[in-house]
Amino acid sequence: MQPLNRHANRAGRRDPAPSRWSYRMQRLWLTPVFRVLFRFGLPVFVVFGAIGLYLQDDTRRAALAQTFIDLREDFQARPEFRVSLVSIEGASPELADAIRARLNLTLPQSSFDIDLAAARARIEDLDAVEVAELKVRTGGVLQVDITERTPVMLWRTADRIDMLDAGGFRVASLTARSDRPDLPLIAGEGADVAADEAMAILAAASPLEARIRGLVRMGARRWDIVLDRDQRILLPAENPVAAVERLLALDQVQDILARDIAAIDLRIAARPVLRLTPHAQLQIRRAQGLEPPESEL
Repeated sequence: MQPLNRHANRAGRRDPAPSRWSYRMQRLWLTPVFRVLFRFGLPVFVVFGAIGLYLQDDTRRAALAQTFIDLREDFQARPEFRVSLVSIEGASPELADAIRARLNLTLPQSSFDIDLAAARARIEDLDAVEVAELKVRTGGVLQVDITERTPVMLWRTADRIDMLDAGGFRVASLTARSDRPDLPLIAGEGADVAADEAMAILAAASPLEARIRGLVRMGARRWDIVLDRDQRILLPAENPVAAVERLLALDQVQDILARDIAAIDLRIAARPVLRLTPHAQLQIRRAQGLEPPESEL
């Protein structure tokens, strides 16, 4: 038997179509951004919100900070991080003592409490230290590797004598020239700045090494070579090494430096000038008849 009211039968059936809100949620769920925000953003927001609520209280924040401080101090105080010994390599005993004084460490001490960069800077402030390398080795040893400056010359100033390395950096002071007779001597204002040029001049003048007493910086721009017998070689400001080489060639041919000469002026390359000693000048004047012979005096 067919029902009398077809409209009533249709009303009793479930409509399979989604509701308006369900349709909108399904559409949103198909959006990648919405899925990421729902799956990850919402939990993160909830977690951070809970943490924010927890840290609103000052007492809780202070207790949490103190907990982290205690954990860090306990970790840094562990025996495997404790430095108990300083080992210095590459330095003389006197320099090693000066380095230990500059480090000024109270041992044992945690390696986390030692500022290696600052310690290295303090060590390299020493004149005799060229390079310092610091590292903490296993066993609680602070290893300090030193590259010590090597003195190659002496620099005489008005009040002291300093040893310099090849770069013109001060190494140490001496009380007397006789303490290092093996090192050449330079003097004059700005001589330390031109130490590399002085080394080149000394290398070029090595055939005269036995006669060289030192180099003098003149006017902070050029050099004089001081020889024994009070002889001087005046070098030009430009290309002094070439001037020395020309002088050595001339001396090999004419034996100039063995003569009675007070100075040789090489500042003008095309016209070297010889300055005679007073005795040689007197002998020339006598030979010219300008002075009476020695027998008539």
